Amino acid sequence: MTIHREGRTLLFILLIVLFGLNWAVSYFFPSQLVVHNILIGVSIVFYLIILQFFRIPIFQIKKNENQVLAPADGKVVVIEETDEPEYLKSRRKQVSIFMSPINVHINRMPVSGTISYAKYHPGKYLVAWHPKSSTENERTTLVAKMNSGTEILFRQIAGALARRIKWYVKEGQPLQQGDEFGFIKFGSRVDIFLPLSAKVSVKIGDITKGGKTVIAEF
Repeated sequence: MTIHREGRTLLFILLIVLFGLNWAVSYFFPSQLVVHNILIGVSIVFYLIILQFFRIPIFQIKKNENQVLAPADGKVVVIEETDEPEYLKSRRKQVSIFMSPINVHINRMPVSGTISYAKYHPGKYLVAWHPKSSTENERTTLVAKMNSGTEILFRQIAGALARRIKWYVKEGQPLQQGDEFGFIKFGSRVDIFLPLSAKVSVKIGDITKGGKTVIAEF
């Protein structure tokens, strides 16, 4: 496991702040051992929660052109047929994954392909599971065109806490299944739009692992 570059500065600053806070309490209130011990425990737990949020699990991606991998760790909250009006402009199967603050927040390519569309949209910060979050929240829309010609659209959506979406790809860039394409901080959602012919392999409430869980097959 390694630490994502998006979290290194924050984690360093947080370590200094927590160390300074604990030192100040022990220095100015030396007799309050119980309070100091509680503060130390809370500080350690809090730091570990933030640390695990920015972790990068190391594992081997099992690529398969007939499968769609989960783009993120989280929980499946939406599976439905819907219209995708921004780029595909057609009826699609939508699978949405909610990423809580304790999930790994790396976003991975669900399929191998070339980025045929990439656009950032400023917007609101509704809670990520809100039905309107996919059209009204801050978000990015990315589309990968597979070797077969099939296009898969996936969308990073900011939540009430996630106010920084990062994406590392541009139109025309080829990427492999499981490659990192972005990162969202502190709670968010990823929508993926599949052809109607795709067979969805997950159900509402399932827990996904980005780059591991098969969410659909062709």
